[in-house]
Amino acid sequence: MQPVANVILKKGKEESMERFHPWLFSGAIDRIDGVVEEGDLVSVQRSDGKIIAYGHCAIGSIAVRVFSFGEALPDDSFWKHRIEQAWLLRKRMGLTDDKKTNVFRLIHGEGDGLPGLIADYYNGTVVLQAHSVGMWLVREAIVEALKSVLGKKLVAVYDKSTKTLPFKANIEAKDGYLFGKSSAGEVMEYGNRFKVDWEEGQKTGFFIDQRDNRKLLATYAKDKAVLNMFCYTGGFSFSAMQGGATLVHSVDSSAKAIELTNQNVELNFPGDSRHESFVADGFDFMQDIENKYDLIILDPPAFAKHRNVLSQALQGYKRLNAKAFQQIRPGGILFTFSCSQVVTRNNFREAVFSAAAIAGREVRILHQLSQPVDHPINIYHPEGEYLKGLVLYVE
Repeated sequence: MQPVANVILKKGKEESMERFHPWLFSGAIDRIDGVVEEGDLVSVQRSDGKIIAYGHCAIGSIAVRVFSFGEALPDDSFWKHRIEQAWLLRKRMGLTDDKKTNVFRLIHGEGDGLPGLIADYYNGTVVLQAHSVGMWLVREAIVEALKSVLGKKLVAVYDKSTKTLPFKANIEAKDGYLFGKSSAGEVMEYGNRFKVDWEEGQKTGFFIDQRDNRKLLATYAKDKAVLNMFCYTGGFSFSAMQGGATLVHSVDSSAKAIELTNQNVELNFPGDSRHESFVADGFDFMQDIENKYDLIILDPPAFAKHRNVLSQALQGYKRLNAKAFQQIRPGGILFTFSCSQVVTRNNFREAVFSAAAIAGREVRILHQLSQPVDHPINIYHPEGEYLKGLVLYVE
């Protein structure tokens, strides 16, 4: 790997780089020596010319996504080393050889030192999503590294980057297999079976990040009437049924998601009359559910993907949670989440606290939830903590 240009920082603007933050913002740049295109490898230099990092250049406020700190130029074995470290972490956490769970996140962007790259493992198939042009351009090297590290555990690699690459990028990406071939299939999570469609489904096909929170939900579900809002593939619904819920209702605005939920429920609980699903807008459905449910799950899609809509998003979380607080049965349990990266933990708590006050209910925090171990947070990149959750007891 050879950089095509040198990014020179303004004097005094090297502090975040020297603290290993992987994003270099455009405002910190004095000049660029050389001609660059989006995705090119560049060196990042202090004003005195000392190299402090290497990364991929980008268009926008994040001008460089750094994947290597220090003066030493990353060599051709770099990608393999990074993926080895990611695999080793999952192995030490017991995910790579778990007979009851064969789906997990293998590469989590900045959390694994590969900003702009997501890789999810589905029982032998790895689904890649590049969020930066730089990572998309090195996808073939990533595939070779995956083949080397995973060996026989790798059946296929599917690239699903067309919807995650920057919309301004002037490239013609196409989703498809980069290695092997595997039809959309079935995976297991704590023994529950799921049909996964990584070619047509949302994200990479499944919301892996809620695995541990689904397991926790099962411990609260016994003898409860449960409402799973924004259910997608129904993961929380089967966890509730597994935990002994007496009734489970799954709601999503997508008919395709509800179809997949029904298939998955039948896969795990064939002929079980406890479950019913509804295609409906979440806010509309919650208008009249008073005293119907003992346990409600609110796991909406990201209300804010950019800071300019943060205030609007917080109002949305407040309104949604207020409806749940107003209508849940006394002694009920609320699992509520935000997956918006720009919504901080404090932002979310304040929105939920305001909702409780609006509803006039006594509320206690039982758990404060986050993402699981296969979605690690780089200690130098707190923005990586995107998933926030609360488990609340409502008197």
